[in-house]
Amino acid sequence: MTEYFSERTFTQHDLSNGVLPVGEYEDCRFQNCDLSNVNLADIKFISCEFIACNLSLAALHNTSFHDVKFKDCKMLGLHFEHCNNSALVFTFADCVLNHSSFYKLKIKKTLFQKCQLHEVDFADCDLTLCVFDECDLKNASFENSILEKADLRKAFNYSIHPEANKLKKTKFSLPEVTGLLDRYDIIIE
Repeated sequence: MTEYFSERTFTQHDLSNGVLPVGEYEDCRFQNCDLSNVNLADIKFISCEFIACNLSLAALHNTSFHDVKFKDCKMLGLHFEHCNNSALVFTFADCVLNHSSFYKLKIKKTLFQKCQLHEVDFADCDLTLCVFDECDLKNASFENSILEKADLRKAFNYSIHPEANKLKKTKFSLPEVTGLLDRYDIIIE
């Protein structure tokens, strides 16, 4: 039987290498929780907040995130492509998402604010209208990605190949826009 949790706050619960009860969490807040290596499979999070949590290497098979906010979270090596993507809606602020993957996901209008996204896989991802506000995209992979109307004006350290991605009306700024030319082995002075 699936459990239902509503309007609960979970604070400083150390669940690393444990299991969060399978169920539906609605309007819940997770504060300073260690959820690293936790199996979050088949759990539904609706209108929840994760604040200063460690979710690194958590298993996300068929996990639902609908209107979920992550703030100041450590989220290393997460495979968001394993989530239930039928209603995948989330925002990230001041998070470290290094080595995570959004492969083949449709995450339109997602806000990434002041996030570290080193070596994140955005291949085959629909990032239409996404905002990367003050995000470090060092070695992030954009291949066959849809970045139409996305806002990368304040993003930095990105390398995006224009011919291998859809960039219609994508917003960039100087000098970071030179990241569109990295593959051409040219010198810009």
